[in-house]
This record gives sequence, structure tokens and C-alpha cells, in this order.
Amino acid sequence: MERLFKVAGIGEILWDVLPKGKQLGGAPCNFAYHALQCDLDAYVISAIGADKDGDEILQVLDDLDLNYSLVQKNNSYPTGRVTVALDEAGIPDYTIHENVAWDHIEQNKNLKAFAKTTDAVCFGSLAQRSPVSMDAIRNFLENTPSDCLKVFDINLRKNFYNREIILKSFEYANVLKLNDDELTVVASFFGYAGNEETILRQILKEFDLKLVAFTKGTKGSVLLTHDEISFSEIKRVEVKDTVGAGDAFTAILVVGMLNKVKLKIIHQAATNVASYVCSEDGATPKLPEELLELIINNQ
Repeated sequence: MERLFKVAGIGEILWDVLPKGKQLGGAPCNFAYHALQCDLDAYVISAIGADKDGDEILQVLDDLDLNYSLVQKNNSYPTGRVTVALDEAGIPDYTIHENVAWDHIEQNKNLKAFAKTTDAVCFGSLAQRSPVSMDAIRNFLENTPSDCLKVFDINLRKNFYNREIILKSFEYANVLKLNDDELTVVASFFGYAGNEETILRQILKEFDLKLVAFTKGTKGSVLLTHDEISFSEIKRVEVKDTVGAGDAFTAILVVGMLNKVKLKIIHQAATNVASYVCSEDGATPKLPEELLELIINNQ
């Protein structure tokens, strides 16, 4: 790779309490870990409680060799937890506990200074359910360089979103990732009509995005820019669970865009990696080198 790009996932960090035990979770953390596996300089920006769960998260991040220097410790709120139930197809259903540490990410000089050096940042809607974390995320985005990739991985969860959060996030972002259920919500909020591609093109044009990534589960995915469109079928695997697969897809997408890899190659690599994550337990399995070669060696 030409240089070590600096990327960050900002938002929630937590324990996913799965039927088989607890796993490190939170989309920003999952994104950062998979970006790290592609040799990017990856950081997690979030907050944990001053408790056992928080200490255990730091230990796991240390084991993963993932930089947590920007993970804040909050003495007033507990470390986040999400109870995850899986259906027969491995699709997760989340119970997201409220008023936890990651709802209280604080703006500070360190975050502002770091933002100015960032090549890409991934953020979602969930951590913006709290005004405190919302302000910190938006302040971070405002201080990134003009050429920074600002990826809004929408990740709608339960009732923790509204039209204003989505609109402002679109305005801050230059890359959008969403799934078919989320597209329905977006179309309803903003009055978009037509087939999927028509609506995606409206979003791309209205918010002057560089790229829209649209995932449709077993029906594949679409990458759309102003000049190109790519469709990829999903790679069939024996699914253990789908937790973190979308975050891995986003990480590979960012790696490819930063290194100016051709869209079709980015798409193939992202699809392969997401499928692999579905075949493993948890959101942060170690990725085989042969899966990463396609995106790392095709600059």
C-alpha cells in the first residue's frame, strides 16, 4: 500500500451478549478491527464505564491490537451491553440497553486534533440517539480534512433514530451504506419514489455523495457512483451468524476507496469478506490472508 491511512470508527462500543456468550460489539469497533486487518492505522472512538465490562473491553481491544487511545472512560455510566437473540437463519434481534457510557462521548481537544489527521471515518445513527454523543460525532466530522471519506453506515436500530438524525448525517457524509429495510425508511422520510436504483440515484445526487453501498442480504448488493454501478451476488456459506458482516463490508469498501481500487474489485472483495464473517462466530474473526490479498494488492 502506498501509505498507512488513518481511519476511525466513532460511536458505540459494547458487549454483544449472544446465546453462546458475550462478544465485543458495536459497528464502529467492528469496522475499525477489519480495517486494521487490511493494514490501515485504525482507531476506535467511544466510551466505556469504569467497571469490569469496560476493563474487559480494553483487554479484548489490546488482544486485537486495536488502538483504543481515544476510548474514554466514564465514571458515571456503565459500559454498554446489547442482548442478541438469533433466529434460525442466524439473523440477530437486538435489545440495546440505554443511558450507557457510549451515550456520553465527550468532545475534547484530543478528538478535534485527531479528526484533522483522519483519512476516513465511519459513523452511524445509533450513537446519535444521545445529544452528548451526537454533538461529539458531528464536531468530529466537521474537523476532518476536506478529502476525508465520511461514511454514514446508517444502521437503524429499534426506535433510536428519526428523520433529523438521518438528514444531518446525509449532509455530513460523502459515502452512504444502507440495506433494503433502511432504504424503505429513508424513502418514506424523504418522499422518494421509484425502484431501488432510482431512489439510490436520487440520494446520491441530492446529497452529492461519492458512493452509495446498498446491501440486500441473500439477494446481493449494489455499489453506485455517479459514473458506475456494480452488482454482486452473495457468496453462499453456512451461516453461523450475520453479526458484523456489514461492518466488514464497509471496512473493505473504505480500504478500496482510499487506495483507488477499481469498483468491481472492491465489490468482490467486500462481498467475500462479509460472507466469511457470516460463516464464523461473532463480529471480529481473523480474516484469512487470501481474502485480503484481492483488495490490498490491487491498487
